[in-house]
Amino acid sequence: MKSKDIAPKLKLILDALPNKPGVYQYFNEEGKIIYVGKAKSLAKRVRSYFTKLQYDSGKTRLLVKRIKDIKYIVVETEFDALFLENSLIKKHQPKFNVQLRDDKSYPWICIKNERFPRVFSTRNIVKDGSEYFGPYGSVKVLNALLNLITNLYQLRTCNYQLSKENIDKGKFRVCLEYQIGNCKGPCEGKQTEENYMIAIDHIKAIIKGDTAVVIKYLYKELEKNVADYHFEQAHFIKKQIDLLERYQAKSTIVNPSIHNTDVFSIVTDEQYGYLNYMKINSGVIIQSHTIELKKRLDETKEDLLAIGIAEMRTRFASTSNTIYLPFKMDLEIPNVSLHIPMRGDKKKLMDLSERNVKYFILEKRKKEEKVDPERHTKRILEQLKTDLKLTELPRHIECFDNSNFQGTEPVAACVVFRNAKPYKKDYRHFNIKTVEGPDDFASMEEVIYRRYKRLLDENTPLPQLIVIDGGKGQLSAAVKSLDKLDLRGKIAIIGIAKKLEEIYFPGDSIPVYIDKRSESLKVIQHLRNEAHRFGITHHRNRRSKATIKSELTSIKGIGDVVAKQLLKHFKSVKRIKISSKEELAAVIGVSKATLVFNHFST
Repeated sequence: MKSKDIAPKLKLILDALPNKPGVYQYFNEEGKIIYVGKAKSLAKRVRSYFTKLQYDSGKTRLLVKRIKDIKYIVVETEFDALFLENSLIKKHQPKFNVQLRDDKSYPWICIKNERFPRVFSTRNIVKDGSEYFGPYGSVKVLNALLNLITNLYQLRTCNYQLSKENIDKGKFRVCLEYQIGNCKGPCEGKQTEENYMIAIDHIKAIIKGDTAVVIKYLYKELEKNVADYHFEQAHFIKKQIDLLERYQAKSTIVNPSIHNTDVFSIVTDEQYGYLNYMKINSGVIIQSHTIELKKRLDETKEDLLAIGIAEMRTRFASTSNTIYLPFKMDLEIPNVSLHIPMRGDKKKLMDLSERNVKYFILEKRKKEEKVDPERHTKRILEQLKTDLKLTELPRHIECFDNSNFQGTEPVAACVVFRNAKPYKKDYRHFNIKTVEGPDDFASMEEVIYRRYKRLLDENTPLPQLIVIDGGKGQLSAAVKSLDKLDLRGKIAIIGIAKKLEEIYFPGDSIPVYIDKRSESLKVIQHLRNEAHRFGITHHRNRRSKATIKSELTSIKGIGDVVAKQLLKHFKSVKRIKISSKEELAAVIGVSKATLVFNHFST
């Protein structure tokens, strides 16, 4: 944008911008916030929107066009700006900002703000001073933790108002939970608040992963009770220690020295970023959560990860002084060290976080396919279009493969995919007619010519993409036929080489490698494998029929016509062998039947 095109009001604001970290807000002509951003230098960052001659995307160009006013907030550090930006985005949800998609209601563990607090799971957070731990992505994990707490401590489950005054007045009576040993009866004053709160402090430590602290305390209590000859209580404490040590052994996935650490990983595609957060205490994962971030202005992985770090550390009130990241970032967080794990237990945690992201994406896509198959299909086709640099969605794809056995019986197969799925009704086999001997290139040239000459003659719609199972040689042969039919450039065509899954384009000797995890490559591999399967099946059938036919034609006086008649009627040579002379004669006449019957009877 040229300076003369900037509105006078905006020019005054741009000239006054400080060279300090902060958050800027863009407003449209209705006075509504349409974008919130952060910057190390407000002056440099905000001016960059108005001084670029060319924008990275049409969305950015549209944003700048709609800016009618700018406001900014100066802060001390870039990290403060990151958190303020995150807060403002959540509050105003501007049109051009990354959209956080997290509509799933996850369960939490609540320690109620009351005298003799209850501990239970909930999906509703009430701001009444209660403490909430979570959220838990797996209800199974949460229930296992609550079962452990129930087995370790006898907590109340009633909702009585256990004030000192009410207990002293004797307003309550112990219930069945007390009688069966699940509660110590604080409602009748049978358990002191001090003793009850020790259990609550231990529960908080266990939820946070600090089981070693609780075990250490229980061992001291065990020794004290043994010394005082309180063997029944000592036995109960020993059971608590055993339970905790078994839980600790199961929960610890890395070295317990990895403590108070946050782990982040991210996977992105064209439209979304998927970010996983894990909180590690004493080698135990105490929190794990994955969120989806919808891109608005072609944000980079670094942009999305920064937003995710601010969101997760705010949401979970994290005070971790160590963060593991998948790649280097230009980000400074006061009193926090950033690391990129390369090996050992730290790398193991990063890999686990990335697996969590992939499982999240897989689950999302399975649900998407069930709920909205068209949207799922379109996303895959869009990915194919992007990865293969196509000009239109490849809704109709055809794939070709050659097959022969030591140069004999050469055949080819054409499989058809519609909307990224096999459309078997349109599969076709080809028996090679004009090529002698094992010549894959000439065979491919013949098949491509025959297939598309027929489609043109019948005025049948052509595919948007042709996939050739083979490298540069087979692809070049196929392109020759497209040239003859004047279809070069009208249909996209690629070749896939089996060894390294290389993708070749016409006229380009350097292959393209698609991400092995990409859905695009999976669709292409599916096409290739289906063509190979279909071709091999046809080839085996031909060889089998040829073998059977030769067994009949080897009989003196029996030719191809008679052999075909017999096979058509009896379906197999085995059934011909066990047939009577009369049954054979009914199909091929008495004289021929006698020859066949005598041959198989001797």
